[in-house]
Amino acid sequence: MSLISIFFILFFYISALIFILGVSYKLVQYWNTPAPLKIPIAPSALDTKGVILRFIREIFLFSSLFKANKWTWLFGWSFHLALVLLFFRHLVYFWPGEVPLILYKTEPFKYAAYPLIFGLTGLLSRRIFVDRVRYISSPSDYLMLLVLIFIASTGMVMTFANHHPNLLMVKNFAEGLITLNWSELPREFIFLAHIFPVFCLISIFPISKLLHAPGIFFSPTFNQVDNARKKRHISDWASKNEDGLKIDLENNNEEVK
Repeated sequence: MSLISIFFILFFYISALIFILGVSYKLVQYWNTPAPLKIPIAPSALDTKGVILRFIREIFLFSSLFKANKWTWLFGWSFHLALVLLFFRHLVYFWPGEVPLILYKTEPFKYAAYPLIFGLTGLLSRRIFVDRVRYISSPSDYLMLLVLIFIASTGMVMTFANHHPNLLMVKNFAEGLITLNWSELPREFIFLAHIFPVFCLISIFPISKLLHAPGIFFSPTFNQVDNARKKRHISDWASKNEDGLKIDLENNNEEVK
């Protein structure tokens, strides 16, 4: 096996390990972070069913972003929808063994590359030309968008510009990463340029703003029920402190007696 194939195989597993450990650590951190106040964004749900419905609207329709800014919603929703479609399109390569027929039906999903580029270009333009957004943008915000545009562009070149790598080699390489039955990867530069930044994004996912994907489920502004008028809200952290304070007061009272 060539050195470049060994490099990309090791790079993938290192990136995947960093991704799993990093995301797991952040999720545990989010789970253990106390929420001492009721801070749901109004209008908010009054029961658990309402919270679930709100999450569904937010995750699939970006409802709060739609209310805030229609252009930002259009760019963001186009980008995320296209990303999901292209994810299922790429499953054909990673699926071990015989590929289910339904995955072959995802061939038209390759055209999702166009709304992907449209959304990313719009989000980048927003950070460049809108003063208030440019003011709060950091270099990493631009870098993430540029890397995603580069990944999408190289994918479009391979798909629509007759620069196809050997698809059988692509399938064997991608499937081998899952089954540990490693094989050579295609040597075409455009393919290497496409997967290298993908592996980079996987590795930096836990320390980037991309972490908003799982993080939204831990946002108290979305996951809290607006029942502060009916039920007292107290976090585990505050409850433990309150119990400890009660014990201290009881001990002090006994000492006084």
